[in-house]
Amino acid sequence: MKVKPFYQPPSLLFRQAQSVLNFARLIKWEKLPSWLFNSGFKCLPVANGSLGMGCIGYPFHPVWEMTTGCNLKCIHCHASAGRRRPDELTTEEGKKLIAEIAKIEEFRMLVFTGGEPLVRPDLFTLLAYGQSLGFNLMIATNGTLIDEKMAKELKRYGVVGLAISFDHPDCKVQNYIRGKEDAFELALRGIRACRKAGLALQMNVTAMQYNFSALSEIVDFAEKEKSDILLMYQLVPVGRGKNLQDVVLNRKENEKLLTFLSQKQRKIRTIIEPVAGPQYWAYLLSQNGKNNGTYLKRVEKVFYGCTAGSGIVYIKPNGEVWPCPFLEIPAGNVREKPFSEIWRTSPLFNNLRRKKETLKGRCGICEYRTICGGCRGRAYAYAGDYLAEDPSCFLR
Repeated sequence: MKVKPFYQPPSLLFRQAQSVLNFARLIKWEKLPSWLFNSGFKCLPVANGSLGMGCIGYPFHPVWEMTTGCNLKCIHCHASAGRRRPDELTTEEGKKLIAEIAKIEEFRMLVFTGGEPLVRPDLFTLLAYGQSLGFNLMIATNGTLIDEKMAKELKRYGVVGLAISFDHPDCKVQNYIRGKEDAFELALRGIRACRKAGLALQMNVTAMQYNFSALSEIVDFAEKEKSDILLMYQLVPVGRGKNLQDVVLNRKENEKLLTFLSQKQRKIRTIIEPVAGPQYWAYLLSQNGKNNGTYLKRVEKVFYGCTAGSGIVYIKPNGEVWPCPFLEIPAGNVREKPFSEIWRTSPLFNNLRRKKETLKGRCGICEYRTICGGCRGRAYAYAGDYLAEDPSCFLR
């Protein structure tokens, strides 16, 4: 029996609209009407329950990395995916986790990711269970296992959108990054199958030295393929990315990237949101002279910057609960404590939710700390302290 998604009250819809309109005003986004008409209604279910815009999408945003199994071996994979872990949550444990997530009123959608979630044999069982509880479901995938038949089947099981990774419009570079000879062609097939099935299409790009000079081409490619959303990640040196320190963007390149995104956004329909670049919203405000205290207090309700532990929560295959995929600190394990208890009472999460009081260094004294907060994953990767200042920040 098909279940209707969680009811989304008008107040939440208004908050979603308010965040997009504030963003459009700051960017001077010429294609907003086109995006609203072509993508807005497809993206509303994906953002079901959201309260604004932040790093890695929006609050509230539960993500389950259901397996480390993957058919690719990407050079920058934060999960170091390849083989399945022997201690991954079982089907019954997965159902228990989904039921626990459903107890939290803020969580109205759920993301399945990996590794590659499509290699997990019980995926459709777990999708069906999530659908039965009313969740709108999203799958983050490399796209290579998705054809038109698979896209239709995923939609039938309650999936409202696919987030497909794609790092370069040159097939040779894409295949090198992904570690598979035909990764480009197969991912492109997945992108087009997603669009044909009427699912919301999100393309995930990781900005690094391998593709930094081609960012404009990449965004143009996403626009050409009619991607509704583009998440522009910055490489954070975790997982296999620890071996790629020499291709991580530096402070000047972070500024150059965010400047480029703000300028490029004005002329394209696809909406771009940066990941691991929470300075974006503060940068937009400063460029528009909107950095006075009164205005900042108002937009705190729609721009969140880093949402690790406050908007996004990330469950690892073995049941560990992390604030985000790049902040490798467990707040607890769902095998030992109910997920809802970890989410509500974890000291780690509570520290991340009190940015004004807990952040250190330049981040701790910055007027933008509530709408930015710095990348906590990058702070931890470089300083070993998740509350330290973000070394890539160019605002101060």
